[in-house]
Amino acid sequence: MAVGVESDAGTGTNALAVALQSGGSPLDALFAPLYWLLSWWSDAMFRLARLTGLELLQYQFMHRAILVGLCIGVMAPLIGTFLVHRQLALIGDALAHTAFAGVAVGLFLNAVIDLGVSPYLTAVVVAMIAALLIELISEVTDAYNDVSMAIVLSTGFALGTTLISINAGGLAVGINQFLFGNLSTVSAENAAILLVLFSVIVATVAVTRNQLLYVTFDETAAAVSGIPVKWYNRMLVMLTAMVVVGAMQIMGVILVAAMLVVPVAGAAQVSRSFSESIVVSVVLAELAVLLGMGVSYYGEATAGGVIVLVAVAIYVVAVVVGKLQTAMGEDATLEMGRIAPDETESPSD
Repeated sequence: MAVGVESDAGTGTNALAVALQSGGSPLDALFAPLYWLLSWWSDAMFRLARLTGLELLQYQFMHRAILVGLCIGVMAPLIGTFLVHRQLALIGDALAHTAFAGVAVGLFLNAVIDLGVSPYLTAVVVAMIAALLIELISEVTDAYNDVSMAIVLSTGFALGTTLISINAGGLAVGINQFLFGNLSTVSAENAAILLVLFSVIVATVAVTRNQLLYVTFDETAAAVSGIPVKWYNRMLVMLTAMVVVGAMQIMGVILVAAMLVVPVAGAAQVSRSFSESIVVSVVLAELAVLLGMGVSYYGEATAGGVIVLVAVAIYVVAVVVGKLQTAMGEDATLEMGRIAPDETESPSD
């Protein structure tokens, strides 16, 4: 694979070296603990490379890409499970295109006023604003969610393409990495941003899981019981925006929505409860990410495309397994969108 070699050289890495790889960002001081974590992770991967002899583990860019992929394999199906059962599967695609506009804003500001901020950071801000706009348009105009998503999607992508075309008087920008993803361009700073997003998403879902579950399956009853439904709807779409921006690093704008949907769809074929479907979808997503990254590295293919193809193949296997379970007389697997919440769970304010 034609990439720059970053090997252990028998000395290991340190937080300072990782910080330097981030490009000297103003956020280096804030991310210092995360750079230390990335340094520790890289050292662990180098040791694993010596034990296994795997070539892909001999490069620091792959260490960061693998860590990002593992995080995506957890947070994408974690949020995607709620989205799919609320019939909001396409919101990931809408937010991905607005995140592209956020990337364009970051590139434009860096080129014009030398802002020095990662485009992924501006993408987080723009995607979260777009997520709120989707909810706001639906509430104010009484339009269906798919209408508001289509409006935000087209506006975001139009803004992104316009800014890219006029960026600094026609300065050429390597935009392919944002459209299709690229394992070798996951910098230390971008990996640190992803770790922050991952922590926020997992912690938020852990704290509000029962409320989100209640709103997902019976929004009317949740509102009657005193749960602020609109607030939780907005929170969910903002978490989705975070997932989209984080996954965009290796999946790209075009394919990022697949990780929110495909593993969840596969899990729905073989799961009997909501909790089980979350666990199974995470396992399927991790398999797709790790196998896809390995195949893309050795096959010199685009990682995002391979990961999605692997995820779809796993989905097909899950469908077959689900049908076999039914044919063998086991409890029939509930169809997608019909998995019931756990009976023992109850929401609390």
